Formats: sequence, structure tokens, C-alpha cells
Amino acid sequence: MLSDLDIAQKAEIKDIQEIASDAGIEEKYLELYGNYKAKVSLEILKEIQGNPAGKYIDVTAITPTPLGEGKTVTTIGLSQSIKKLGKKVFTCIRQPSLGPVFGIKGGAAGGGYSQVIPMEDFNLHLTGDVHAVGLAHNLLSAFIDNSLLKNNPLNIDPLSITWPRVVDVSDRALRNIVIGLGGKENGIPRETGFDITVASEVMAILALTSDIFDLKKRLQNIIIGTSKNGNPVTASDLRAAGAMTVLLKDAIKPTLMQTLEHTPVLVHAGPFANIAHGNSSIIADKIAIRLADYVVTESGFGADCGFEKFANIKCRYSGMKPDCVVIVCSIRALKMHSGQFKVIPGRPLDKKIIQENLPAIEKGAENLKKHIENVGLFGIPAVVAINKFSTDTDKEIELVKEIALGAGAKAAEISDVWAKGGEGGIEIAEAVLNACEEKNNFNFLYPLEKPIKEKIEIIATKIYGAGKISYSASAEEKIKMFTKWGYDRLPICMAKTHLSLSHDPSLKGAPKGFTLPVEDVRLSAGAGFIYPLCGKMRTMPGLPSEPAGTHIDIDEKGRVVGLF
Repeated sequence: MLSDLDIAQKAEIKDIQEIASDAGIEEKYLELYGNYKAKVSLEILKEIQGNPAGKYIDVTAITPTPLGEGKTVTTIGLSQSIKKLGKKVFTCIRQPSLGPVFGIKGGAAGGGYSQVIPMEDFNLHLTGDVHAVGLAHNLLSAFIDNSLLKNNPLNIDPLSITWPRVVDVSDRALRNIVIGLGGKENGIPRETGFDITVASEVMAILALTSDIFDLKKRLQNIIIGTSKNGNPVTASDLRAAGAMTVLLKDAIKPTLMQTLEHTPVLVHAGPFANIAHGNSSIIADKIAIRLADYVVTESGFGADCGFEKFANIKCRYSGMKPDCVVIVCSIRALKMHSGQFKVIPGRPLDKKIIQENLPAIEKGAENLKKHIENVGLFGIPAVVAINKFSTDTDKEIELVKEIALGAGAKAAEISDVWAKGGEGGIEIAEAVLNACEEKNNFNFLYPLEKPIKEKIEIIATKIYGAGKISYSASAEEKIKMFTKWGYDRLPICMAKTHLSLSHDPSLKGAPKGFTLPVEDVRLSAGAGFIYPLCGKMRTMPGLPSEPAGTHIDIDEKGRVVGLF
């Protein structure tokens, strides 16, 4: 069996100018990065703004196993299938972080015969956007410590600083560090740490911005801590936002690539979905929607994480409304949600999880039902895609279809795009196109005018199934402070585990009536959201016992090997 990388390297690849021409992007809007990828100038938006808007499709999932359930594979494959139905289609997805690429996941460009190519470029640096985000973030960090050293003219309280440094590798040793050692000429000693770059507020800003001037405004609004008088200190106060904007002047442009079947892909931004909103950029979607009949985008993790934020945060800022949501599930994940099996990265699957087990599916499908219900809360039709594995039986697949339809899905079909590419997703594509033609009543889950606590409680009870919410003393204090500062009308970006509908990754299926602990509440004033932390959240991952990077190398022919 060929690996994903083998398939990608053997594939025919077209010159990116040909892909652009077929997609309706004139050469004057391209900034080439070699023959197979190009930045797209934002100037194109002025020319295409009068074009009719295509249909807008978001791909989400049930609560995944730690291995993932094929959401990106389905996103790319669905686009290829829609093209086979004679429609003009665009895919909009996030750029992967090098942390997971060299840590647990390996490549993140899809898989099998549903991939973005060149796969190596997609996974390894691409056009440097993540690095530009890291530089802009760390420039602000340097400005903060320089201001402290140079007589602290802003009267910054060092203990209030919430702005860390970032690097785009998984390195747990950097989570908590002390800087400024070695004498006064090396800075003021203080405790701080590193986050992974994709968890930076700068990355969230890049994904939510509309143009270079909005980008600068959002960067100015970043709050790094408070003065000793308790007032917020911003990047504008530190006079860093202009230089940060300059570092991001190319990163604000999405990157054009292609799938194995030569459908166009815009790759842009990569915020985490458990800490930030976990969606690719508004800019990419706005370009694609005026060039295609259908735009397929993807939100991170399950419908309780990335999709809820797609609807309540991204769609608020973009003004765009989805026409259909695809919920990806797998037979193995449904069995895991029965509570009878554990899926652990790096270890072989329990042999029993790949044997036919209808009772386990029936029990675990409570998770699928809840995600269908969650999509329905926003007034959008849901289509369930069953990502097919070779071990799935006909009886198991039919049971999942029956359960999904009974829970309110408009359709439930097999997605076999990993093995067959676009040809393996024709039935799911037809179901999605039909769902897009239905009238929907898209609505937000809450009005922004509600107090911070009420918005948190609406998400917790309606989306997660919580019975009540507990707040730490620190969270209570922060809520009062942010309300006093006038930030109480921002949307909420809940930070919690992606491995459960609840805050506890061990609670599988569809837990109900639990108490959701809000241990802290933080403010991303530049990105434009408040994020409560529910349980312990890691913003800097660690490496596993055998990192994926140990398999990545250059072979004797000079080719990249070892990306999954």
C-alpha cells in the first residue's frame, strides 16, 4: 500500500498559473512561489465583489479520537467530488503547524487520494506565514521587556503580563521559563513561557481580519497586561503594531495550491481550535465565494469546538452564512464513544474495535446525535459523512445511516474519498448539493448584548450538555474587569478539550448534567473574543515518546520521506 507521501509524489501536478486561470484568478493577482504555489493579492477582492456568491459549506466532525477521523480528507475529497458533478468548487483550509507535523500527526494535507499537493510544501513552511506570525508576536514580546528595562514608562506591572513568546515546535520544556538572567544589561528577570505559534493571538487575528488596515487596528488592540494602576496596556501603547503589521504584509495573502485532482485550494492561517477559533481565514473564504459555485471549508475538531466558533465568531465577523454543514464520523470513533475501547496515539488499535459490534455503535452514536443537534441549533441542514475504513461492515454502516437520519440529518452517506478520490464521494457530494438548495434559518446561538456569564452558560448548556457552570475566584474577577473595560459585548471562544463534549477527555459519548469548571477567563481584544478556560489547557504541546519527526528525512534522491 502506498503511503500518503508516495501518492502525492507520484501525482501529476499542474503549474499553479493554470490552476489560477481555471479558477478565474488573473495572472496579475498572483505572486509566484515557484511553479506550484502562489500568493493571491487582496486586490482581487475589488474586481470580483460584484460576482454572485457561491454556496458555503463547512465540514466539521463528531468528537474525534486522538487519531482524528478524516475531516481534512473528507473536506478535500468532497471538493473533488463536487468538481466531478460539473460544478466549480474551491477548498479553503488552514495551514498546519509544524508542532503536530513533527510530533504526533505527521502530514496534515489530507490523505490517500484526497490530498493537497505539493504535500511536502503544504506541511513544511509553505510560504512562511506561520513564521511571520511568530516574528510579529515575538517582536511585541521584545518591546515589552525592553520597555520594562528602559525605566518602564508605561508603568507596566510585570506580574500582570500575559503575552508569552512563541515557537512553532512542540517543546514542553519551554512552557514555564525565567528570562532576564545574567545582570541588568540582559533585562529584568521575570517568569514567562512559550506557546506554540498557532496558539498566538496574532494567528487568530490573521484568520479574522478583512484587510491590511483592519489587521493593523486589531494588532493595536492587543492587550499584553495592565499598568500598576490596573489599566490595560496595549500593543499600540508600546508602539509595536506598525512594525508587526509590516512583518505580516505578505502573510495576509492566502496561498493558492491544488488537490490531487487539480481543484483549487486556498490555504490561509492556522489557529488552534481548542484555544482559538480553529478556522481558516475570512479573506480566503471571501475570495473563493465570489469565484466558485461551492466553497468547502473546514472547522477544527468537532461541532462543539471549531464549528460552534465558525458560526458564532467567524460568521459574525465575515457576514457570511453557511448553506450546509457536513459532520464527519467514523465507525471506530463511534465504538470508542461507547466507553468500551481506548484509542491511544502510537499504539496499535484494539483488535476488538475493528470487529463488527452493533451494540457499541448504538451506544457511541449518542455523540453523533448530539453533534447533529448542535448543528440544528444554528438552523443549518446537516449531512453526515461516514469516513469509510476497510474494516467497516455493511451492517455497521447501515446502522449509522439509520441513526443519523433518525437524529435529524438530511442525509448520511459513505465517504470513500481516501481510497478513491473524488469518485468515492459522489453520493455525499450529491447529498450536500441538495442540502444547499434547502432554505435555512441560520442564526447565532446568542446575542452579543448578553453578559459574559450568560453567553458562557448558553454554550455550556446547549452545546456541551452541562448542567451548571462553576467559576474560580480568578475567573469571576476577570469577568468583572473585562466588563468594566467595555469588552463584555465580544463573542465567546471557549477553550476546552477536543476529546469530549465536556471539559473532561475521559467523558465519552454525550455526557449530560456535569458541572463545567471555568478556571480562568482571558481576553483577546485584538482578535475580538473572550476565551474562558475550562479545565487545564495546554498552549504548548509536548512530543510523544517517538516523535513523527524521527521518521522524516531526505532520501538518496534528495526527496522528502517520512511524512505520513
